[in-house]
Amino acid sequence: MQLLDTTYKRKSAVFTMIIMAFILFVIFTFGLKYLDPPDEYGIAVNFGTTNVGSGSNQSNEAMQTPPQEEVVEEEVQEEVQEQIDEPVEEIETVPTETAPAPAKAEDVITQDNAETIKINKQKEAKRKAEEAKRKVEEAKRRQAEKQRLERLKAERIRKEKAAAEAKKRAEQQAKKAKLDAMMGGLNSGKGNGGSGDGDDNKSGDKGSPDGDPNAQGYYGSGSGGSGGNYRLGNRNAVSTPKPVYDCNEQGRVVVSISVNKSGKVIGANPGVKGTTNAAPCLLKRAKEAALRTKFNSDNNAPAKQVGTIIYNFTLSN
Repeated sequence: MQLLDTTYKRKSAVFTMIIMAFILFVIFTFGLKYLDPPDEYGIAVNFGTTNVGSGSNQSNEAMQTPPQEEVVEEEVQEEVQEQIDEPVEEIETVPTETAPAPAKAEDVITQDNAETIKINKQKEAKRKAEEAKRKVEEAKRRQAEKQRLERLKAERIRKEKAAAEAKKRAEQQAKKAKLDAMMGGLNSGKGNGGSGDGDDNKSGDKGSPDGDPNAQGYYGSGSGGSGGNYRLGNRNAVSTPKPVYDCNEQGRVVVSISVNKSGKVIGANPGVKGTTNAAPCLLKRAKEAALRTKFNSDNNAPAKQVGTIIYNFTLSN
């Protein structure tokens, strides 16, 4: 049903039904009421015994009218005789229109009260409808505010997560840089022309594309004997025994070494990345030679500095 295809429309329909039911309940419960028979209404008239009066003292007894003056019998007779002698004129009676009887006060008061009650009921129903509408709008506003806070919370969580990831990457890069510094780095050039490797005063990575990135020589065809290439930052190897070569294998063996401050190799792991032949006899001889290697002492070096030694084993012709 397209009229109720969204959550907001369904909620609006439910609120509308609730409001209409509430209005009907108010009308049937507090609607117009009447008495059967209705109460009598009228205007109260003060108690009295004469058509005129004065003062502020109310008396429940009939007041005596003041005594009238005695009329002389002769004067009365004369007045009567004069009235008899006067000619009687015919008086033409003019029909008068009868004025409409005024409306009873009871009917007017009853009608006014009924109209007033009806108007008050309509105002009350309108006020309650507006109040219900206001409650619906307040509920919508709270829902929108709740959704806005949820969006802000999700955005804050996303930013915190991104900051944590950036911090983690920065820590990893710092650890990698520290490890590269311990191993001598991969881009520590010997020249003064920027990053690279070489013994000239110009920037660049001196050597041959077919050579060994960890080799110390910059000239020749790249072939070598069984000597080692030693890489331990700015420290030099002072004792470099050659490995015993007693197997029918050839190739390069890279040994990862750990050296203490005094220059002694305290750990050796042959066959790491860069090894071209992992024959057991070559790994064994390379490890033995690496453990016998001695470097210069350095009190500023870490307690366990990591480096590499590369041995190239070749078969004799």
